[in-house]
Amino acid sequence: MSMPFLKCAAAALAITVFPVLSAHAQQSGTVRSTHGAWSILCDTPAGASSEQCAMMQNVVAEDRPEMGLSVVVLRTADGKAEILRVLAPLGVLLPNGLGLNVDGEDIGRAYFVRCFQDGCYAEVILEDQLVETFKSGESATFIVFQTPEEGIGIPVDLNGFAEGFDALPR
Repeated sequence: MSMPFLKCAAAALAITVFPVLSAHAQQSGTVRSTHGAWSILCDTPAGASSEQCAMMQNVVAEDRPEMGLSVVVLRTADGKAEILRVLAPLGVLLPNGLGLNVDGEDIGRAYFVRCFQDGCYAEVILEDQLVETFKSGESATFIVFQTPEEGIGIPVDLNGFAEGFDALPR
């Protein structure tokens, strides 16, 4: 059964609540804790009154070292929602979006909302059902496209997702 992966409101909401996180985020944030394959990084962005934290994992396709993703989970500033933000490298085909499979089950697609010099971002609000799928799953595969026919699956280890998500500061 396929769950909706896209929530339109996420794009506007997510961009305003947390600074752009990229593969370089580990250099500016402080690792608060590690949970399996996931790290919780915290930083106080310029102009912010308090520290903000995000759960993050950087991955690279085994056969394509130039094809890496940064997968970030964060809470909105008001603490009422969680967002999944994925940074893909420049050069991905934007109209095809970002596909997601968890343990071989097709979850759906998210669409890219904007590109910066470090890559293109896809964002969704993490609905409870998707959070539970990640918590109980073993492996997620995010799929990016370089051509309409060529999808590149990049595995993301879900080991530690449940513990990291629960430890993400509110």
